[in-house]
Amino acid sequence: MAEFDSDDEILELAIAREEDANQFYMILAERVTSAEMRKVFEDLAKEELEHKAKLELEVIKTGRVVTATEKPELETKGDTETLGPDVDMDYKDMLIMGMQKEEASFRLYVDLAGRVINEDARETLLALAEEEVKHKLRFETEYDLLLKKS
Repeated sequence: MAEFDSDDEILELAIAREEDANQFYMILAERVTSAEMRKVFEDLAKEELEHKAKLELEVIKTGRVVTATEKPELETKGDTETLGPDVDMDYKDMLIMGMQKEEASFRLYVDLAGRVINEDARETLLALAEEEVKHKLRFETEYDLLLKKS
């Protein structure tokens, strides 16, 4: 993982990650046929924006003004870029991708929490890591139900 010069850089990365997650879930919501799962994806998209707001609050606490974020370079290509209109993905694949994304977010936030100096920022990142685990569990539960139906 990249080295960071400040807590601000860490928070900016996390904010960009939440923006990407919001877009990712909105794309999935558009593609799913089940109204129930559409609602789940839309709710997750909304929660990711709430996470972004919590991170932005941490930036504001440092006295900085939050502006439109410029996405820092991530080590891998963003998921939203790989979900173009020509991608053929069934519901099972969506669930698997969601599980993988949430696992990656969890690991990222735990790692970032260990790198920040500010205690409030650390607590926020750890709380978000916990939220990402809950999101992953939602996908795992739906995936298990899908397998039982088959």
